[in-house]
Amino acid sequence: MTTSYSKGVTRRGLLGAFAATALVAAPTYSNAFGLLRGAGDVRKLNMYSGRTGEQIDMIYWIDGDYIPEALQEVNRFMRDWRTDGTISMDTRTVDILAASHRMLETDTPYVLLSGYRSPKTNSMLRSKSRSVARNSLHMKGQAADIRIQGRSVAQISRAAISCSAGGVGKYSRSNFVHMDCGPIRIWGR
Repeated sequence: MTTSYSKGVTRRGLLGAFAATALVAAPTYSNAFGLLRGAGDVRKLNMYSGRTGEQIDMIYWIDGDYIPEALQEVNRFMRDWRTDGTISMDTRTVDILAASHRMLETDTPYVLLSGYRSPKTNSMLRSKSRSVARNSLHMKGQAADIRIQGRSVAQISRAAISCSAGGVGKYSRSNFVHMDCGPIRIWGR
């Protein structure tokens, strides 16, 4: 079941998600105020790929600026492992992943199942499963399928949904959550 709520990710929505996680994660008000002023404000991504055996645990954004070299590493990490093809991942998707992970309050990395998919890979997967979209946002670098040890699909999807920043698909039978920066919508069980 797909429910559509709005046209997509807004900067205000993502900033709100990060501000909310800064307040929740801050042990004292003084720390929260420091983060909200931008003093030491960072975004990080912690992921592992069972397909390639690679892991990234890195800061990709500091005080309002993306770090180009870090984003290049993210692009390489989230490549189509079947074809070795890369694309510039949409930073909105990276931000949704990071904000959701922060809300889960864990140091355990995400397990990346699928980031970028080439049209060839998407077509092959589509021939094997009805749940693969013909015009998947994975082909535009705007989606990721992830899981995290110690957290359920319900917990991960709740964190992603609370970002109010894109699509969230719950795949409980396959134990993963789809996150994208497309229109805000929720599907699956």
